[in-house]
Amino acid sequence: MKSFKRLFIGLAVAAALVSCVGKNTVISGVLTDGPDKKIAVKLLDVNRYQLLDSIETNASGAFSYQLDLKEARPEFIYLYYGDRQIASLLLQKGDHVMVRTDTLGAYSVEGSPESVKLQEVENAHNKVIREMSRILERERDPEVSINKAYVNYYRDRVKYVMSNSHSLTVVPVFFQQLTDGLPLFGQATDGILMKNICDSLKTVYPESRYVAALEKEAQRRIDMMDVSYRIQNAPEVSFIDIALPGLDGKTKKLSEVDSKVTMLYFWSTTDEQKMFNLDALIPLYEEFHNKGFEIYSVALDADKSAWASVVRNQKLPWINVCDTRAEQSTYVPLYGVTSVPMLWFLVDGEIDPDAKAKDLASVRTYLRKKL
Repeated sequence: MKSFKRLFIGLAVAAALVSCVGKNTVISGVLTDGPDKKIAVKLLDVNRYQLLDSIETNASGAFSYQLDLKEARPEFIYLYYGDRQIASLLLQKGDHVMVRTDTLGAYSVEGSPESVKLQEVENAHNKVIREMSRILERERDPEVSINKAYVNYYRDRVKYVMSNSHSLTVVPVFFQQLTDGLPLFGQATDGILMKNICDSLKTVYPESRYVAALEKEAQRRIDMMDVSYRIQNAPEVSFIDIALPGLDGKTKKLSEVDSKVTMLYFWSTTDEQKMFNLDALIPLYEEFHNKGFEIYSVALDADKSAWASVVRNQKLPWINVCDTRAEQSTYVPLYGVTSVPMLWFLVDGEIDPDAKAKDLASVRTYLRKKL
């Protein structure tokens, strides 16, 4: 009976493959404990999952799916049963892969060497997370053991990315997190390694969205290092300078603002903050600007055209700049921006540590004292 069942499943998979002949990339497989079930096919679109389709297994659990992938543009594809990820694939044009999995996510894959490597990457990641969880549960003073496990895994993953510098499987490694959201590659100096790997990956996958995302993160880390270096070597400046483009595309520096009191204002173009501009900031600006008050407004918004439209439509009269890196801006951690809007005050070119701007009334009281 078992041999007949395996033959039946094999025939079902073969039939699925025949139906996809001539197509670009084909995923075929068996959900061993899932006859007549639905499987979601998702594509990793850098930092979010995009649902491509929902496919059904037949009575024997067999399924198939076809994709049109571009040359030299591999994609990370994930199979889900409900909320559970049951297979991870890194596919390129022309791949014909066979996946055998179950509803708990124990899977194997054939026909895609990169998918096999991706599974090995995920297995290593899951193993160290389980190890750290056991340490936290069983040891009274787990800090030393946790640090040792982290260092050992970090070194191992550095070796992996350096020896696999032309494989896209290194990209998720750079974004792995361990227990309590601890990033594996969390230091600004890791940007140098990221950048070197990007240079290698770009020779093979110059148009990959994943390589572009890694390069962007690498540059953010390197920029943070640069800003930190400049701060350490400029002790006479009591604040971190900001240099970003305004509406006209010209760079406007915070250090060049000539005013007695400058409000450094981090915001984004949400409806709530647009109302805050009209109802709170414009009246405040009109009341105190002639007395020496200025606003240096930093929009953390990836959509520069949307930001420009808001600034023009609301006729915001102060200095407006935009950082399209949004929450990835190097200035976010340097100014401790955990949410927006966030305000800082500079008095005569120095950060005022005594400024307590909890609400509009306290801002107005503060400005009356300073101006």
